[in-house]
Amino acid sequence: MSPSHAGPKVGPDQDAAPSRTARNKGYIVVLTGNGKGKTTSALGMAVRAIGQGLRVIMLQFLKGSWKYGELETAKRLAPDLTIRPLGEGFVHVNPDNPDPKDVRCAQRAWELCKEALLSGDYGMVILDEINVAISYGLLPVDEVIGALEQRPYEVHVVLTGRDAHPKILELADLVTEMTEVKHPYTVGVTARRGIEY
Repeated sequence: MSPSHAGPKVGPDQDAAPSRTARNKGYIVVLTGNGKGKTTSALGMAVRAIGQGLRVIMLQFLKGSWKYGELETAKRLAPDLTIRPLGEGFVHVNPDNPDPKDVRCAQRAWELCKEALLSGDYGMVILDEINVAISYGLLPVDEVIGALEQRPYEVHVVLTGRDAHPKILELADLVTEMTEVKHPYTVGVTARRGIEY
């Protein structure tokens, strides 16, 4: 094992295992990158968390009125899994000059997200596509970071979407970047039920 992977050094005044308090700390997880699978990965984490007795809520910033497969899954797993689409569908935003309508929609969604984060009602809160909302200039990154830091200590938070802000990456405990290697879109295949939605 190389020194960079050896883990932290344990001195005579340190325990080899993390303290119980550290083990109870909720993670901030970022799933980003240009590849497919960020929301799907977050849903896999949700299923695992539910299996461990946690209640999970997924709040979706950009998804709107489409019939996504995960919404049907949430009905089957209720009340342990709640999914709420809060957007108006996929939008194209000029980050330098976002439409005030899109800003208002993102702010309304963010108010519901803050409520869920701070409520203590959920063991995991998934903020789906929030990275995109931040990168589009629809949400101030510092406001999001403030709420993440104020959440109950044990709550896990998953932030998905491309172009995660450097401040979010710095705050996170775990970051995964999805990289597209091959996708049917590139040869003109449209979205497939059960795969993309």
